[in-house]
Amino acid sequence: MGKITLYEDKLIFERKDELTVIEAYGENCLRCRTTKNARISEEAWTLLPAKSEHQCVISGDEKEATITNGMISAKIEVGQIWHGGIVSYYRNGKQILHTKYEGDYTTRNIHREGDNYQVKVIFDANKGEHFYGLGQEQEDQFDRKGSTCNLLHYNTKSALPVVYSSLGYGFFWNNPSPGRCELTNNHTMWVSDSSYQADYLIYAGETPADVMKTYCDLTGYAPNFPNWAGGFWQCKLRYESQDDLLNVAWEYKKRGIPIDAIVIDYFHWTEQGEWKFDPKYWPDPKAMCNELKEMNIQPIVSIWPTINPKSENYLEMSEGNMLIRTENGQYGTFDFYGQQTFIDTMNPKTSKFVWEKIKKNYFDYGIRNFWLDEAEPEVHPQQFGHLKFHLGNGAQTAMLYPYYYVKMFYDGLKSEGEDEVISLTRAAYPGSQKYGAAVWNGDIVSSFEALRMSVKSGLSMAMSGIPWWNSDIGGFLFGDIESEYFRELIVRWFQFGLFSPIMRLHGARLKTKNHIQRHPEIIEPSGGDNEIWCFGEDNYPVLKNLIELRERMKPYTQKYMDIASKTGKPIMRPMFFDYYKDENCYTLEDQYMYGEEILFAPIVKQGEEEREVYLPEGNWINVFDGKTYTGSQIIMCHAKLHEFIAFVKEGSDALEIFDILLKQ
Repeated sequence: MGKITLYEDKLIFERKDELTVIEAYGENCLRCRTTKNARISEEAWTLLPAKSEHQCVISGDEKEATITNGMISAKIEVGQIWHGGIVSYYRNGKQILHTKYEGDYTTRNIHREGDNYQVKVIFDANKGEHFYGLGQEQEDQFDRKGSTCNLLHYNTKSALPVVYSSLGYGFFWNNPSPGRCELTNNHTMWVSDSSYQADYLIYAGETPADVMKTYCDLTGYAPNFPNWAGGFWQCKLRYESQDDLLNVAWEYKKRGIPIDAIVIDYFHWTEQGEWKFDPKYWPDPKAMCNELKEMNIQPIVSIWPTINPKSENYLEMSEGNMLIRTENGQYGTFDFYGQQTFIDTMNPKTSKFVWEKIKKNYFDYGIRNFWLDEAEPEVHPQQFGHLKFHLGNGAQTAMLYPYYYVKMFYDGLKSEGEDEVISLTRAAYPGSQKYGAAVWNGDIVSSFEALRMSVKSGLSMAMSGIPWWNSDIGGFLFGDIESEYFRELIVRWFQFGLFSPIMRLHGARLKTKNHIQRHPEIIEPSGGDNEIWCFGEDNYPVLKNLIELRERMKPYTQKYMDIASKTGKPIMRPMFFDYYKDENCYTLEDQYMYGEEILFAPIVKQGEEEREVYLPEGNWINVFDGKTYTGSQIIMCHAKLHEFIAFVKEGSDALEIFDILLKQ
């Protein structure tokens, strides 16, 4: 049957083969840990120590007890011998979660090995509840209610086990093991494939912003956003040489197109795992960086965490246990130009070793920003239980890899005195935001379907606590720059990029018939051209105007990035974030707010030039025609290819950004 023991700030429930602790954790938050082992682990993973004083009230006895911490409370009821214990959670006295009855209330844990079990918690489903978050993946569902999600990173998917509920609470599953989340119509279930204990936090707030702030108190806030990063980033797969890169940079300047960053993509190196420029194609990186600095362009360098025995660093890193190992000792976890393995980002020794190489071969030349690719890591097959990390077997710890990858560069740059750190990365985990992770949604296809899903990815990441987000403008794969389809797509995607936290053009474009292969001997040649003057004469002035608008928008973007760093509020936010009392806003997944003052409704269908837009309460001004519309209604909006649909809240200075449109 079990017994509850009451303490000043926690409840402990003991029954045969199971121990549960529910305690106050910061403000309006409870942490629950349950294990089949003899004691609770104090491992926090990426969870920060509780910051604020809590208002904790304990009541009850050994059979039924309640813990209340501000708005959130939990009640444990000891049932009959076959029922175990019932746990219910409440927000301001209203039940939000209740242990699901499935013949009994016992926790169904399957032993794995040692002290680790497959652990799961199951709650009854709430009718009419909406869920948002869980990171990002290429799918068409923004409201996660009615869906399942594998908690596993891979290219195009960052699995962040955190959700916001329309009932006014957040849930953080604090277990870095691969697993599963089911937010179906008959239950809510969280599963960890192999963990010492179940560990989760429930926190409440009056508004979505309050809930987000509490989550950031738990996992960290994004640092100060560099002003330059709010401008335009030029990128492609790939610039093969120093001359190629500089020629493009100078061409942008010659044409008077604002450009703040240019990216040096992969295979600029001598070998995977050597982290240095190939001198044959990049003979003077320091001079290159100085030249870019004169143009006020930030160079960004791609880093891969892969390594193979050909690398000059392999032997030392392998002998020093700085690489991911396998349980059977077999070499190789990724086949890309030969069998590769990955550095073990969870090992502090690895971080120190790799950063020393980065400093010597990039930082000392003037490079301050990095693109952390392959951050999941991309292992084949995805049998993480076969892998050994510094922090444990992959079955228990694999989800932490991108967190420690971005931490490595944040710590290294901070140690060199850098105040503003931003790293482009392909995956994230709760807490990655505090290390300057700017996540993009991976190698997606150049299609309107991918554009539509990217809008939802960005909003989902925002509700997962990642305010710095972007996508490859135009998509990454199979873009034919001479096709009418792509030329329409690139404009619509640029419009989406204008209202994204980061505006970055990238892609592996198909080569045209007239493509010149400047270095035919290299193993990973460039794709087709990917500069804005390559997408047709009609498109060029449209794209240039969008980049110029982005430049005008910098102060506005910076304003809301500063707010994100202090409060956790993302600049790209779903409609319900600010208009949480409006039930209509909880089902809007194809329009959003860019800060509190701009509403953007992207066109994401081929050939479409009109769509419906819902305007929330207040008065809204169309940025193209200057007309004012009353809120709390759906209106039909029109936008030819060179136009986009955006509204500014009446009375906002943000309307001045778009003065140039009203004068046309």
